[in-house]
Amino acid sequence: MNDVNIYETDELVSQYCDFQYGEDIFGVENFAKVCAQKAIGYSKCTQQGKALDIGCATGRASFELTKVFDHVDGIDYSQTFIDTALELQKNGRILYAQNREGELKSSILVDMTMYSFRDSCIKARFFQGDACNLESQFNGYDLIMATNLIDRLYEPQLFLNTIHERVTNGGILLLTSPYTWREEYTAKEFWIGGYTDENGDEILALEGLKQLLEENFDLLATEEVPFVIRETSRKFQHTISQMSVWRRR
Repeated sequence: MNDVNIYETDELVSQYCDFQYGEDIFGVENFAKVCAQKAIGYSKCTQQGKALDIGCATGRASFELTKVFDHVDGIDYSQTFIDTALELQKNGRILYAQNREGELKSSILVDMTMYSFRDSCIKARFFQGDACNLESQFNGYDLIMATNLIDRLYEPQLFLNTIHERVTNGGILLLTSPYTWREEYTAKEFWIGGYTDENGDEILALEGLKQLLEENFDLLATEEVPFVIRETSRKFQHTISQMSVWRRR
């Protein structure tokens, strides 16, 4: 596996700021906002006291969750992403470079006064951390949300086999992923889907999730959630992420 963390580059931080705080593209709603809204809806069966956003990137979904939850923790493997979320929370604004063409860029301002969570965002805390090796302090959550995370973990089973220990009884686990399994992120032996087993049967990721989670969770729903990431003014990534929603028994 590559030892270079691409998520620490300024270009990728700017791309994620644009993804999480930029305008809607081609009529596709902001992914982080949509996921947070769906998480809030699915977790109405809980007391909505404490939430965890794993793979929070620059913090948009974490901030959205503070509109309802009393406390939100955001965790990301990238310290630069966490620093960006903390700067937004502290200073209320951040400037990033949006790629246009070649070396040409536009400066884009994110101003927290533009968002309905500008007052509630103080309820969020942000930490650099490893989803496969979370510290013991991260527990007792009514909601855990992990968006577009599992196919980027070096060993997703480590995360999935223990996540039930951090969710309250009746609490919600919400996962999204486009399941783009790539060996540069996850060695093939640790893929939970996207392969053919020894019997020649195709194993899809949702089936792998069921095998790992159904001992402690009930599957409530699945949804298809699109998102668009801008690369330049004329190049975009249009992706469909599968959302699966689980209730802790």
